Amino acid sequence: MKIAVVTGAGKGLGREIAKGLAQKGFTLLVTDIDEASAAETAQIIGGGAWSMSQDVRDPESHKAVARAANERGSLEVWVNNAGVLYTGDAWDHPDDVVRHMAEVNVLGTMWGARAAVDAMRAGGGHLINIASLSAVAPVPGLAVYGATKHAVLGFTVSLAGDLERAGIPVRASAVCPHAINTDMVRDVQELKGAEIAFIGTGLLTVEKVAEVTVGLVDKPRLVVAIPRSQAALAHVLRPFPSVALKVLKPLYRIGEWQRRRIIGGD
Repeated sequence: MKIAVVTGAGKGLGREIAKGLAQKGFTLLVTDIDEASAAETAQIIGGGAWSMSQDVRDPESHKAVARAANERGSLEVWVNNAGVLYTGDAWDHPDDVVRHMAEVNVLGTMWGARAAVDAMRAGGGHLINIASLSAVAPVPGLAVYGATKHAVLGFTVSLAGDLERAGIPVRASAVCPHAINTDMVRDVQELKGAEIAFIGTGLLTVEKVAEVTVGLVDKPRLVVAIPRSQAALAHVLRPFPSVALKVLKPLYRIGEWQRRRIIGGD
């Protein structure tokens, strides 16, 4: 039995990724800090899917998830999806908010990756980390969040090199989407710093991002960014951060207009 693990799968993107993997024939172990939401996801998926309550900040929790997956079958895919988002100026965040983002987004991904590699190193598998387009471009208003996603991307790329060098048959991928239409984004859309989420063509759907993520199982890529148009601009400007910040100024005004229009329902 092929097993796939998705963290933070109680709703939103995690749930949609889990559904997509189930359609590919995987039996899903879904986790979330909200035990009831994780259980609901497993019930919706069916086909033997089951759930566990998990706080991804705890390294032991990842080891327990990996053991549970391998007890049920052969763990072949692990998606580190769990994440948190707070907007605003970096100096205005309370200390516990900064720590929360760093521990969930960065350490949660690292703990998960370590457990996944250890569990899949003999038989092979695929580790997928959900990063963000904020990992490849300046994101004023999301400095701390962007820093955590920079870390996820950097960790994933270097980890892929470590795995190849060690001859461990586990692939690593990072998915870098623009803002997604999830509760995590909607909960902060009225706050300072959220306007960047509305730059471009608007919020991505969970279905689109999940489709790209699940597609990596059949056609692995080290890094994939969504959408391609904004990713291309981000990569062009990446070597020139001062220029990128200047380019962002008028784009932020557009994003703010879009945000007010959406919130106001115009």
